[in-house]
Amino acid sequence: MKTEQKKYLVSPSLLSADFVHLDRDLQMINESEADWLHLDIMDGVFVPNISFGMPVVAAVSKVCTKPLDVHLMIVEPDKYVEEFHKLGASVLSVHYEACTHLHRTIQHIKSLNMQAGVALNPHTPVSLLEDIIADVDVVMLMSVNPGFGGQKFIENTIDKVRRLKNLIDSKSSHALIEIDGGVNLETGHRLIEAGADILVAGSFVFHAENPLLTIQKLKSL
Repeated sequence: MKTEQKKYLVSPSLLSADFVHLDRDLQMINESEADWLHLDIMDGVFVPNISFGMPVVAAVSKVCTKPLDVHLMIVEPDKYVEEFHKLGASVLSVHYEACTHLHRTIQHIKSLNMQAGVALNPHTPVSLLEDIIADVDVVMLMSVNPGFGGQKFIENTIDKVRRLKNLIDSKSSHALIEIDGGVNLETGHRLIEAGADILVAGSFVFHAENPLLTIQKLKSL
């Protein structure tokens, strides 16, 4: 008897797109099997890089037909929750390491009818989410050090996914596990087997010879 294939999501990361031809790349995303579009917002303070800000997100939201999966890699993310809601974010993830009052931030995001996510840097243990895991919709595990695309996958992430999956199950949480960094067909397959629900892929998709086919392959792991 054939077992049913696990359903999971693919969220290509705009950070790796060709910004000279952003309209072309967004059209590709619209035509693809991608489920979400991942937007990394970096401030040069929380992470050592600056990506793009409100005007780009506003422009993308007018063109992209996929839900916007916004990842705030910034200090004081609370200040911008309502702004990103107005810009069309469907999912808004903040970093555990950047939030002094994480529960309040999560409740603020959810009050605006967005899915609320918490992101963890590679060194941050999943056990720190024990008291809030039932309140979040997504937990994003960084499988590279945040700030730059194209980095090598951190192998410990596989075990971290398993630990997070156990925590989610033990607390009867409905949180989805999202992985950001170093995702390709090989790491993606192992991550899905370990319990991941959402794969973020940047350079692997946008730098591929055939991005549409690459997304299709990621969806068929």
